[in-house]
Amino acid sequence: QVQLVESGGGLVQPGGSLRLSCAASGSIFRINGMGWYRQAPGKQRELVADITRSGSTNYADSVKGRFTISRDNAKNTVYLQMNTLIPEDTAVYYCNAYVLNSLYQSRDYWGQGTQVTVSS
Repeated sequence: QVQLVESGGGLVQPGGSLRLSCAASGSIFRINGMGWYRQAPGKQRELVADITRSGSTNYADSVKGRFTISRDNAKNTVYLQMNTLIPEDTAVYYCNAYVLNSLYQSRDYWGQGTQVTVSS
């Protein structure tokens, strides 16, 4: 099995910043895509940003110019730098990784979720 451990969530005022991190560990041969999703109360889970192993990125329109996704392949870690936060960013944020193990078995794994609250 693979475990994704998230950190960095919390309460922040509008205009503030947070940096989320997610480290994967366990039976890992290679991690292909990694990403961040979020789910606000009463809404569907949505993609915030994702990144390939080679560094290609994709962002939701609502966060372009404010959020930056990055990864450190040597540490099996993905980050989400969130700047100029607005109340609409309030949600539970989930880390996702598509993992290939040494037996060439692959599947998606998810972190436990971390709460981000943007409020004055």
